[in-house]
Amino acid sequence: MRTIETTLAPAAIGPYTQAIVTGGLVFTSGQLPIDPVTGAIPSDIEGQAARSIANLEAVLEAAGSGLDRVVKTTCFLKNMGDFAVFNAVYARSFPGKPARSCVEAAALPKGVLVEIEAVAEVN
Repeated sequence: MRTIETTLAPAAIGPYTQAIVTGGLVFTSGQLPIDPVTGAIPSDIEGQAARSIANLEAVLEAAGSGLDRVVKTTCFLKNMGDFAVFNAVYARSFPGKPARSCVEAAALPKGVLVEIEAVAEVN
């Protein structure tokens, strides 16, 4: 088992790690839409979805994987009314169409609109 940490994605804000590699797979923690350099959070769902995916991509790459190797995502939306916009951003980033669950969450850390976690194959 190997722990993954990268400065190209926001540091964990609790007692967990950005990802764990085991058994040929990487399991990421949920990625929030926080810019890892400035700490800024985009104000709209489109910007937040794109930032969460960029952070997820950075963690996956640090683990020796990538968005093209994702087999499953779990997506949390604060408001399912944002689904269509979120889905459009997501579709551009995951052309391989991994398995996915997408649920509405009553509240997410830091008041964000989206959080995304993934399981992917590693090289």
